[in-house]
Amino acid sequence: MTSPPLVLSARDVRRDYPVAGQPVHAVRGLSLDVSEGEWVAVVGPSGSGKSTLLNLLGAIDRPSGGSISIRGQDVARMGDAEATRFRLTGIGFVFQRFYLMPTLTAAENVELPMSEAKVPRAEREARAKELLRYVGLGERTGHRPFQLSGGEQQRVAIARALANRPALLLADEPTGELDARTGTEMITLLDRLNRDGTTIVTVTHDEALAGAARRVVHMRDGAIVDDVTVRPL
Repeated sequence: MTSPPLVLSARDVRRDYPVAGQPVHAVRGLSLDVSEGEWVAVVGPSGSGKSTLLNLLGAIDRPSGGSISIRGQDVARMGDAEATRFRLTGIGFVFQRFYLMPTLTAAENVELPMSEAKVPRAEREARAKELLRYVGLGERTGHRPFQLSGGEQQRVAIARALANRPALLLADEPTGELDARTGTEMITLLDRLNRDGTTIVTVTHDEALAGAARRVVHMRDGAIVDDVTVRPL
């Protein structure tokens, strides 16, 4: 049986920050491969380097050393303009606090990254409606964020992250602002996304979210200390 292709390959990645004249080693020579269709949960105590790693994988930050390849493109070597374009079309981001535009409707928030990618208006309107139906908000397309619950806002954020059909979905504590019941609903949605083929990497303290992933990577002091596949592809 042929193994699925790699979506992400990180090799010997380091991220050092100077603090009071001394280097802080946030990520220490870390290597990680993620195959198409995987759902990887990165867990560990605060300060273990999880969020730094996610920012590096998403080309928000650049490593001090090593390489990060997504679909064969070395994001660590990209210039600012190229990295911005790649983040727009190659990676979907879901954050703990939603970051929706308050003056835009749900549909307009989902359309925003497509508009920036110069997708024709009719196509992006149809895509936004399709995605909002997919996340269970087909009747909320015209609602603004203040008219939506926290769980509904996170669903809009997930739909927005998928708008440009990214190779990889990165989620930073996606259940962190949600109550237990709504968090469970979000985990169910992420599971559905993964079963439908979306490759996901999540950073989380939520044991239920980590338990739903196919693979759990444990970090401590900027390094991977354990990597367990729970549900093979």
